[in-house]
Amino acid sequence: MKELIERALNTAQAHGSGYAEARVVDAVVASLSVKDGHVEAATHRESCGIGVRALVDGAWGFAATATLTPAGVDRAASGAVERDPFAVPLDEKIALLLEADHAMRAVPGVTTARGQITWQREHKYFGNSEGAYVEQELVETGCGIDATAVGHGEVQNRSYPNSFRHQATRGYELVTGFDLPGNARRVGEEAVALLTARQCPQDIVTTVILDSSQLALQIHESCGHPIELDRVYGTELDFAGGSFLTLDKLGTLRYGSELVNIYADATIPGALGTFGFDDEGVPAQRVPIVTDGLLVGYLTSREFAQRLGVPNMGAARADGWNRMPLIRMTNISIEPGEWSLGDLIADTDDGIYMETNRSWSIDDQRLNFQFGTQVAYEIKGGKQGALLKNATYTGITPQFWNSMDAICNRDHYTVWGTPNCGKGRPMQVAHTGHGAAPARFRNVRVGVVR
Repeated sequence: MKELIERALNTAQAHGSGYAEARVVDAVVASLSVKDGHVEAATHRESCGIGVRALVDGAWGFAATATLTPAGVDRAASGAVERDPFAVPLDEKIALLLEADHAMRAVPGVTTARGQITWQREHKYFGNSEGAYVEQELVETGCGIDATAVGHGEVQNRSYPNSFRHQATRGYELVTGFDLPGNARRVGEEAVALLTARQCPQDIVTTVILDSSQLALQIHESCGHPIELDRVYGTELDFAGGSFLTLDKLGTLRYGSELVNIYADATIPGALGTFGFDDEGVPAQRVPIVTDGLLVGYLTSREFAQRLGVPNMGAARADGWNRMPLIRMTNISIEPGEWSLGDLIADTDDGIYMETNRSWSIDDQRLNFQFGTQVAYEIKGGKQGALLKNATYTGITPQFWNSMDAICNRDHYTVWGTPNCGKGRPMQVAHTGHGAAPARFRNVRVGVVR
């Protein structure tokens, strides 16, 4: 392990870090419990990997991997060094996208291949009559690929790393870390395989496991929007709608099961909804939204926090210099649990695993919803089975979240970026983040429409 740590430090410094640190953790956790004279549970979990943190030009970067090989350590160490996306030559970006494009189109049956890299920088300067003055710089990078296959009377798409072009407040190391060319052929093959896959079962009630990216969108639509306090007060009724999370429900509504712990955190390093200060000069904060299943907070601005008589948690942001700040999501995330994904599937006798969003629809109160995913897999006898296509599920928000009985651990946790959240008139687009791990929901209605 010492040699791997030394290699990680050397690699980080070779990529320009002034200070670097590496940490390997090899952990084994076991537990045993009995109940009423019977063995209730026996668990054994192992986790081993390396995390590398590097300081470059006053900014921290972090990357981690469970691949404890020289190549794996090199990737993590170089990924921890923040690389200015504006300093990366355009030819290098084009070459990477074309390599991924070629790999997808080399798969027989792929009709269209797409790839995208985005990068942006914002310098913000803010002052008010109370004496505040704030300067901050935000750098964002995003990337994604998508393959389309047409045949047998239908169109199927497969995306990576998710369906919204994953984006974060990170440098170009985000792009290289996702290895678009290395995943491109698999994406193409999965798009083609969907053409002949079995249809998702129609109009049944079953157990559903959502992957982390789909759960992130579920959080965004059925929790993030209805906790916007301006929306709760009705200021969006003429366009985006209202919220079922009315003021009388604060502190009283059982929003979800006791495993549901959701928080708003604008301080998560590298997340898309992260900033130093909101656009009213309020420092970024982490605040609880749902604690042990109970609704305990809203997203606020100075105006609406005062109206409700609660502390302002700083969620007012504007889409550019010519727009007024509105209450927008920061990083609305769910706390991970203790399950590995393999153990969670093994613990599920019958159900469906759904991955990567394909479609979504939700009413203007954020109460009744329907989602579709690009791929799904049958679960039978605790094993992942046949590939399924055209998977959809529907539900009512509090009932759905109260049916969550398990969520995976931090090894399966990702803070996904949503760069296309619309709100307001004139329209404003916000960049938000959502941390999630795969989670299991019972008694979900599946296959409502093809």
